[in-house]
Amino acid sequence: MIITVLFYSFIAITVIQSIYYFLFLNYFSLSKPESGKLKNVPISVIVCAKNEAENLKENLPLIINQEYSNFEIVLVNDASWDDTLEVMKSFKAQNDNIQIVDVETIEQFWGNKKYALTLGIKAAKNDFLLFTDADCKPVSEYWISKMSSHFSNSKSLILGYGAYKKTKHSFLNKLIRFETVLTAIQYFAYAKLGMPYMGVGRNLAYRKELFFNNSGFMNHMSIKSGDDDLFVNEIASNKNTAICFSKDSFTVSEPKTSFKNWFIQKRRHVSTSKYYKKSHKLILGLFYISQICFWGLAITLLILNFQWQIVLALILFRFVIQLINFGYAAKKLDALDLLFLAPIFELFLISMQLSIFIANLISKPNHWK
Repeated sequence: MIITVLFYSFIAITVIQSIYYFLFLNYFSLSKPESGKLKNVPISVIVCAKNEAENLKENLPLIINQEYSNFEIVLVNDASWDDTLEVMKSFKAQNDNIQIVDVETIEQFWGNKKYALTLGIKAAKNDFLLFTDADCKPVSEYWISKMSSHFSNSKSLILGYGAYKKTKHSFLNKLIRFETVLTAIQYFAYAKLGMPYMGVGRNLAYRKELFFNNSGFMNHMSIKSGDDDLFVNEIASNKNTAICFSKDSFTVSEPKTSFKNWFIQKRRHVSTSKYYKKSHKLILGLFYISQICFWGLAITLLILNFQWQIVLALILFRFVIQLINFGYAAKKLDALDLLFLAPIFELFLISMQLSIFIANLISKPNHWK
C-alpha cells in the first residue's frame, strides 16, 4: 500500500516538474531576445566598491570606453581600507564623466551596502541608472546601449544577466555557472510570465524616480543583503519590468574559487529569499521541493524495483525536458559546456540547498564584506 502511494506521488511530482520546465521553455529558453529601440537617454552607471582597488584597475576602463555618448560613472567607495579611493581618484583625474561618492563608516549602517548605494543614487545626475559591481566587466562596448534600450514610458526596471567567467578543469566553476544559468532561466521566465521576483546587482537598471517613489531600500534596510533581489521583489510588476539577455548586454565576473567561500556567498543569497512575497516563495518553494521529491522517490522506487519500467520512463522523460530546456537557455547565455552534466549539477545543488537551509537555521550568514 505504501509503495503504491509513493509510486503515484512520483507520477504527480514528475508532472509538476514537467509543467515548470515547459513554462521555462516557453517563456525563456525558446524565446528570442527582444531588440529595444536604441536610445540615447542620459545614463548614470553606479559601481559600489569595498576594497576593490585591483578590480577597478582592470574593469573600470571597460565601462569608461563604452560606445555610448551620454553617460556618467558614479563610483561609490564604501569605507574601503585599501587603495580603492586612490584608484577612483586616478580615473576621475583623467575622465570628466566620473564622480566619486566617498562613504564613511557609520555605526548604524556598518557593513550595509544599501546605505552606500543610496548615497550613490542620490548623487547620480541622471534619472536612468545602471548598476554593476567592481568585480564585473561588460562583455562588449555596447552594454550600456543594450540595457538602456529597454527603458520606455512604461518600463522602468530592466533585468540583465551577470555571468561568471569560465575556468578550465574546475568542477566548482561549472557548478557555480550552472546555478547561475538555472537562476537566470527562472527570473527571466517568471518576468515574462508577469511575475518578476528578483534581479542581480551585477547587471540591473532602473529609474531613480522608481527608487525614491518606493522609499528606496527603507523597507528592508535592516536586512544587510538584498540590495538587488529584495528591491526587485518589492517593486517589480508585470507592467514596469523588462528583461535584457542579448549577449552584448552581459557582464561577467570572477566566481569563487573554493567551496567554502561559495557556500558562504550562497548562504547570504538564500537568507534573503524568506523576505520575498508569499506568492513568489510558494512558486519557488514548490519547484525546489518537487526537485528533492523527484530524486528521492525515483531512487527509492528503483531500489524497491517497483514498476521500474514506468519509473525509468518517467525519469528519462523528465531528463529530456530538462536537457532541452537547459540546452536552449545555455546557448543563449553562453554556457553550452554545462549541458550534459546538468543532472549531476542538479544533485549537488539540491544537497547544497539543504545544507544552507540547515546552516541558516543554526546561525546568521555574513554579509557585505
